[in-house]
Amino acid sequence: MKQASAFEKFAARCWNLLNEGKPFTSIFTVGTMFIFHLTNVFDWNLYSSFLMTLPLFIVYYLFDFPLFLRNYLWIPFVIYLILFQVVSIPLLVTAILLYFFFTVFFWGTLYYHLRIGTSWLNFTRFWKLVLKNSDSTSGNAQEQLPKFLLLLSVWNYFYISDLTEFEYYDWLFIAFFYLFVSVFAFILHQKLFDWKPSIISTYTQNVPPPKEAVTKKVVVIVIDGMRKERFEEANTPFLDELRRRGTEFTQMETVYPARTVVCFTSMFTGTYPFEHGIKSNMVWKLGIKVESIFDSLRKVGKKGRLLGIAHLVDSMGDDVETVTAVMHKDEADRNIIERAKKIMDEQDPDLLVVQLIGTDQIGHSRGVLYDEYIEKIEEADALIKEYVDWLEEKGKMEDTTLIICADHGQADGIGGHGHLDEGERFVPFFMAGPSIEEGKAIREKHSLVSLAPTISYLLGAPYPSHSRGPVLVEALKKTAGERK
Repeated sequence: MKQASAFEKFAARCWNLLNEGKPFTSIFTVGTMFIFHLTNVFDWNLYSSFLMTLPLFIVYYLFDFPLFLRNYLWIPFVIYLILFQVVSIPLLVTAILLYFFFTVFFWGTLYYHLRIGTSWLNFTRFWKLVLKNSDSTSGNAQEQLPKFLLLLSVWNYFYISDLTEFEYYDWLFIAFFYLFVSVFAFILHQKLFDWKPSIISTYTQNVPPPKEAVTKKVVVIVIDGMRKERFEEANTPFLDELRRRGTEFTQMETVYPARTVVCFTSMFTGTYPFEHGIKSNMVWKLGIKVESIFDSLRKVGKKGRLLGIAHLVDSMGDDVETVTAVMHKDEADRNIIERAKKIMDEQDPDLLVVQLIGTDQIGHSRGVLYDEYIEKIEEADALIKEYVDWLEEKGKMEDTTLIICADHGQADGIGGHGHLDEGERFVPFFMAGPSIEEGKAIREKHSLVSLAPTISYLLGAPYPSHSRGPVLVEALKKTAGERK
């Protein structure tokens, strides 16, 4: 299986500029305006009028409006129409057509066909997913439409106006409108943006680090984007058996924002975006600001590897064994499992983290409420069974703790995840192995930031420097938990 090439890593970062909602709004608005005024690209007024609109661009970059907050975005646009009474219908129609061309045909059809082999007819479903999507990505039509319609209208207003004829009260009028939009966005986020998970205020301290390892190896398999209730609906005999002979955490909560790189970084540092520095899939400054579980293992002469897609390199750097994400949707997880066998056979790490991507890919390209999504979860079940059987044949499961989880769930629409809509917040999480309690279900709420310190505890390593999650001692047999 091919590793992610340097070009793929670069392309993944470029794609995030178009996938993440905040940069997309600005890029799409500017691109649309230049396409519409293609014959006037050397007109200075086009650029000076952009500078006049810049405060609104900044507001919409600082604030996103996911979930129900997007409903309020139409208020500034309607007020603009009432007060300014200047609108270019051809410009706005062009923008709407370009938006749906980009999301439904370029992204939802061409991109997914070339990347994972989705049907050329995927647009027949994808348009519905774009209209339903609730998270702040470029595929959230209900958020993006009112944003770029207002930005384009204000920009065009300045462009067609003779600014030299503006009186002071005209500028005052515009300033008050800008102030209104800014205060409106600020108040909405202060009063209504209240669904973020609670932050654990102290560093890991519920148990001291052990003086020796509890288990010889830890294998973590992350089924990217596996929605909890859809997992329960799937036919997964092997994973169900693992749950029965292990410990399950039924209220395991992901972090905010629930984007893949953010979640993986929090899982394997034990802390939150404000501390480790990775706040979206769009990573402006490569690398984390704190220690990871891989750093902790190095302190005691142990080795950990993370097998995942190119995005994760932006956070975890050289600790990532990359896999190419450009492969058919029916081959992705199979190839990843084969690569995981090779890593264990050749490198024999003490910790191996494997990211299965097939479920997440189908959620994004075909939606989570369809049979294809269930089929990918069932495929992951069979592949994990194959991998564990292989580990047993190789004698690598005798004293190994196995952890199965998802990094986040997925909402309706294009399998959106980030802002904790229904289906995103709580994820499957269970552990099995010689040191793990059997047939136990922990129903109290826990956070994925507990994963890193729990791995540290199991492998006898110090906790990562900024680890905040408590060790999941409820899952440990007393004889294992008493080792110090």
